[in-house]
Amino acid sequence: MIYAEPRVLPAGDLAVSVELADEISREANARVRTLERLLAEARLPGIVETVPTFRSLLVSYDPLVLGWEDLLGHLQALVPRLAAAAPPPGRRVELPCAYGGEHGPDLEEVARRLGLAPDEVVRLHAGAEYFVYFVGFTPGLPYMTGMPERLTIPRLDRPRTKTPPGSVGIGGSQCSIYSVESPGGFWVLGRTPLALYAPASAEPILLRAGDRVRFRPIDADEFRAIADAVAAGTYRPRIEPERAEATA
Repeated sequence: MIYAEPRVLPAGDLAVSVELADEISREANARVRTLERLLAEARLPGIVETVPTFRSLLVSYDPLVLGWEDLLGHLQALVPRLAAAAPPPGRRVELPCAYGGEHGPDLEEVARRLGLAPDEVVRLHAGAEYFVYFVGFTPGLPYMTGMPERLTIPRLDRPRTKTPPGSVGIGGSQCSIYSVESPGGFWVLGRTPLALYAPASAEPILLRAGDRVRFRPIDADEFRAIADAVAAGTYRPRIEPERAEATA
C-alpha cells in the first residue's frame, strides 16, 4: 500500500527516514526516487546525503544548518507532487557474464535442484531484464528484481565466507552481484569481469537505482580479455542513454 501521508521517523539526531509505502513494488520505489529527485532539485542548505531503499528515503542533514521542523516542512511540501512527478530516468546496462565453471561454481547444483539443464538456467537468467531498486549493503551492490520464477531457489544453507567481486548470484526470488569480496548466501551462477565498485574512478559505482540490467553470456577467453581491459582502464560498458521510466 502506498501511504497517503508518508511516515517520517527520526533516525538518530542527524537523519530522518521517510517511509512512503509498506510494500516492495516498482510504484513505491518510483516515489522514493522521485522524492530524492525533488529534494535534490530544491537544493536545501543542510541536506548532507539521501539514500533510497525499496520503500523509504533516508535523509541525512546538518541540524546546525537545517532544523528538524524546517526539514519536515520542506518534505511535507514535496509530498503532493509525488504522484504526478516522474522519477529520474533509468539506463539500460549490459553486463557480460561468464556462467558456470570456475566463475559459476553453483550452476550445476542449481540446475539439479530446479530440475533444469544448466544451459536452460543460463538461458532463463540471461533472458530476463533486471530492475535496480537501489544500491547498498556493500558499495555498488544492486538490489534487483526481475528474475524468472522458475529460478526461485532458497539461499545457501551455509553462506560462503568469501565470494569474489563480480559474482552473479541468486537466492529466493532475487538476483544480485557481489561488488566486493564478501560473505554471502547466494548461489553463484557466474561472474562479470566489470567492476561494480571502482573507488579510484571518477564514477566509482557502476549501477544506479532505476537502471535496467541484462546479462550477456561470455566464455572464459572473453572474460579474461574484458578483465584485462577493465584493469587497463580501456573498457567501456555498454550503457544506453537515459530514458523516461515506465513504472507499470
